[in-house]
Amino acid sequence: MAFYDLPKHERNQLAESISCDLLTELINGRHNKTKGYFSDEDTYIRKSAYLAIGKLYLSHEKLRQKLIETLHFLVKEEEFKTRQTAINSAGEIGKQDFSIVEQLFDLGLFDAHHSVRNAVIGSMKKMGEKNPEPVLSWAKKYLQHEDKEIRREICHGIELRGRTHPQDILPLLKELQFDKTARVKNTLVHVLGQISYKKGCLETVITHLKFWENTEIVIMALDEIVDVHHRYRDFSILTQQQAIDYIDTHFKQK
Repeated sequence: MAFYDLPKHERNQLAESISCDLLTELINGRHNKTKGYFSDEDTYIRKSAYLAIGKLYLSHEKLRQKLIETLHFLVKEEEFKTRQTAINSAGEIGKQDFSIVEQLFDLGLFDAHHSVRNAVIGSMKKMGEKNPEPVLSWAKKYLQHEDKEIRREICHGIELRGRTHPQDILPLLKELQFDKTARVKNTLVHVLGQISYKKGCLETVITHLKFWENTEIVIMALDEIVDVHHRYRDFSILTQQQAIDYIDTHFKQK
């Protein structure tokens, strides 16, 4: 029976059982049940496992080194779901302490399977929201990487922080303005739209775009920003027309 087919109290019991098993194996230096949970077909079993890892890291300081060593072991397993869950576990830890899991993200970013790389992106989003400074510093290292997918994934990964603090990621996005790869450019434009529609964000984005040199990207971004204010009209602080009026009044490239 799937995790969410269970009644709530049974789900809670199962999550507690998973946590206890993970702790026991961590203490004993074993991985059998851990690998089973990390590779389970049920997404929510895997999620229960990586959430439990994050809590165990916080509550068992003496076991932290063994936990990190376990994740380094699991991130090299053949089964991609195991590697994916290892990265998601690292993301839970990275919300508090990024430096100890940084090498895991260096590995995950180059994983052969897209699900693992997507776990890196998802983890960057949740870590960037809680612990932005080291995460953004790490992301900056890869902005000019020769692999276009790495550049695109980094751009996508910093998006969530930008939705509430666009000033934190705009300098990083600016480094991608002359990227020649369509997928990177499209992701860049997408992210600029996504960080523009909450309170106070449009003003910050427009002020920053005035100093970008790539006119083509700026025009694409402005079009996307206007469109986002329509697509997200139930969530935008401004109407589409108010966004258009603001841009018309305040935007002039330096």
